[in-house]
Amino acid sequence: MQYANQSLKPYSTFAIENTVQSLQIFDNLAELSTALKQLPDTFYILGGGSNTIFIEDFHGTLICPQLKGINIEESQTHYLLHVQSGENWHELVQYCLVNDMPGLENLALIPGNCGAAPIQNIGAYGVEFADVCEYVDWLEIATGKVIRLNKQHCQFGYRDSVFKGDLKDKGIIVAVGIKLPKQWQPVLSYQGLKQLPMPVTPQHVFDEVVRIRQSKLPDPKQLPNTGSFFKNPVVEHATYVCIKQQYPDIPAYQQADGRIKLAAGWLIDQCNLKGKQIGGAAVHVKQALVLINKSNASGQDVIKLARFVQEQVFAKFTVQLQPEVRFIGTMGEMQLHEFP
Repeated sequence: MQYANQSLKPYSTFAIENTVQSLQIFDNLAELSTALKQLPDTFYILGGGSNTIFIEDFHGTLICPQLKGINIEESQTHYLLHVQSGENWHELVQYCLVNDMPGLENLALIPGNCGAAPIQNIGAYGVEFADVCEYVDWLEIATGKVIRLNKQHCQFGYRDSVFKGDLKDKGIIVAVGIKLPKQWQPVLSYQGLKQLPMPVTPQHVFDEVVRIRQSKLPDPKQLPNTGSFFKNPVVEHATYVCIKQQYPDIPAYQQADGRIKLAAGWLIDQCNLKGKQIGGAAVHVKQALVLINKSNASGQDVIKLARFVQEQVFAKFTVQLQPEVRFIGTMGEMQLHEFP
């Protein structure tokens, strides 16, 4: 289906009132493959819109794949799921629990579609998509062929993957392969889950993750937002030691390479920015990591507020926050510093 000059408000959970020149929605692979052969120079591929903010009117083509379907196979030790990219992620987590295939419960209530999960390498409460990924099926624009990339080819990092690097804008994720062990082991390393009573079940973990997230994160349908706005920064150990001398209670997580991951929300909160508002955009009063569209925010409101938060955190901690969300300008994706 093709539409001209459509409002972008329904296609991003931040719900800014901008327009797109051409909108194309596809619910089957054949039509999507055909459309890619006549792809214009300026395009953007959108999943569920939960991690994208349209800062300006987009003068290009917005491609929205909405492929659906879940197939399940089993080995002696694992459940093997083949999931189409248009399936909703949280609904997949629920589906797995109902069908006695646990392993995704720490990733409950993360908004967006399954096709976006590998791009961001979504993660929460000690689990990342990379931990359960078997493969990603990727439709290459240049050849029209579907290529299966294994976990190593995906080059997963913290909120990062090859789909944000070498393969960016060169193809579309059409399906993901997920591998869940039949011998379930709970991941309870993060605060909030350590206190769960034993013996813990997957449903206990799911319920607690949902409870914690709902207590902190506003429902985008009620208060437009894109969830976590900034990445948790990873700093050198020496930097962490300096900060900890002044702030002994700083939350910190040791990384495999010896560096330390800090909590971006905590850093922002220490700058007393909860409730800070510029134009119609604001820092959420309950969770400083979330920026919200409080009152008909413009794209420039968001840019100004995000920069202000960055500046305040850097001035206090000498730590540079990087956005987790993706910003779309007139001609495509842009970095925060590139906007006027």
